[in-house]
Amino acid sequence: MSAKQQHWNEVYATKAPDTVSWFQQRADMSALMIADSGVSKDAAIIDIGGGASVLIDQLLDADFSDVTVLDISERALAVSRERLGVRAAEVHWIVSDVLSWTPARTYDVWHDRAVFHFLTDEHDRAVYRATLLKGLRPHGTLIVGTFAEDGPERCSGLPVHRWSAAPLAFELGPEFRLIESLRENHRTPAGAVQPFTWARFERV
Repeated sequence: MSAKQQHWNEVYATKAPDTVSWFQQRADMSALMIADSGVSKDAAIIDIGGGASVLIDQLLDADFSDVTVLDISERALAVSRERLGVRAAEVHWIVSDVLSWTPARTYDVWHDRAVFHFLTDEHDRAVYRATLLKGLRPHGTLIVGTFAEDGPERCSGLPVHRWSAAPLAFELGPEFRLIESLRENHRTPAGAVQPFTWARFERV
């Protein structure tokens, strides 16, 4: 098990899912951007770092039929599987670090809330981008939520790279066309406010 896997498994072993800073009762910004993309209910959607997120519940509630969640932490995914109960069988679950994962298929929507901002190393971002290009079909939708430029400098004890929409678009490269960007002030369970940049791209 890698040090990163140990870190995130330890987080979910020692903290209740609704007490971590990134907890949301509803993943409404994610759901809004997926809806804005106009994809059909049979679109293949992957949630990168989805872990214990409730986005998966909302996608199933909205009758999306091809949903995958990838996370480095088996414990995080176990939280979601337990919460979903019998509906967990409707979801494809992948335990992997996105930086060492090779997609076995392509997806119509690639959603990432709060994974990309942990990639503080330029090489890691290049590896992520290469995996993204393998896993997202041409004209597919990329949705990224990261800490904004005035957001936190660290999360869960780890450094982050903060982004606004234009530098994020430049980092992702010419294969991705920025469609819309929004700002969200996420309130943590402890009451702190964390500014997020949200951006939706089309792979060209």
